[in-house]
Amino acid sequence: MFRSLLANPVRLLVAGVALLVILSQTLAIVPEDRQALILRFGEIQGTVNRYKPNEEFGESGAGLAMRMPFVDGIQFIDKRILGINMERQQVLSTDQQRLQVDAFARFRITNPVRMYTAIRTEERLQQQLATILGSSLRNELGKRTFATLLSPERGAVMDNIQVALNREAQKYGAEIIDVRIKRADLPLGATLEAAYNRMRTARQQEAIAIRAEGQKEAQIIRGSADGEAARIYAESFGKDPEFYDFYRAMQSYRQTFLGENNQGGTSIILSPENEYLKRFRGN
Repeated sequence: MFRSLLANPVRLLVAGVALLVILSQTLAIVPEDRQALILRFGEIQGTVNRYKPNEEFGESGAGLAMRMPFVDGIQFIDKRILGINMERQQVLSTDQQRLQVDAFARFRITNPVRMYTAIRTEERLQQQLATILGSSLRNELGKRTFATLLSPERGAVMDNIQVALNREAQKYGAEIIDVRIKRADLPLGATLEAAYNRMRTARQQEAIAIRAEGQKEAQIIRGSADGEAARIYAESFGKDPEFYDFYRAMQSYRQTFLGENNQGGTSIILSPENEYLKRFRGN
């Protein structure tokens, strides 16, 4: 038979083409950055080069994949980190600011079987995740003020959005790697000055409340200190009435002759025999 094929180049060419077709239907090359599903009449028969956490490059299951020719198909699914660019969304913050927000997310397909069963293609998965991202963004930013996006609290906001998005993404065999807001602008026609004035007013009210609380605590501390001082004075008077009388007289002299600010200026005419000046006489 082999000699007859060699004698007839046409038959040899046809046999070669048939062999190549059979091989192409039997063998498939799965790249390092792709996962593959072996499908038979739409049903998943197996996976090749499935994603594994912390997998080293070159140590995966990439390479040749076997399948039943003319019966089994193969579906390739990206193994790399993919992106979602959300269309600009309008969000109403708690301080009634309408914000135009642009955001993006990065994700990876970690369960190709679940992804194929739930939504079939990567394009549909990206569209679904973009819709969920927009919903999560509106829900989270709707609980915050505009000033939050300009403060360190913004990181916590993004973490909450990522958690909510990842919870939904896992239903489709995906994992959210990161979520970020690219920009958040006030809509055209709104003035930044008005927003800043509202922010300034809120901060001033907060400062007034803090100052009032501080004054309240100062009065409490001052009252407690005065009470403690009175107690100490009373104890001192009980232990040495003569010294206590001398100490109080010195305080009175300082207050009378030097004044409240220790600047002097007080003039008093008294008799040397006046009882008030007895400490100057040494009596």
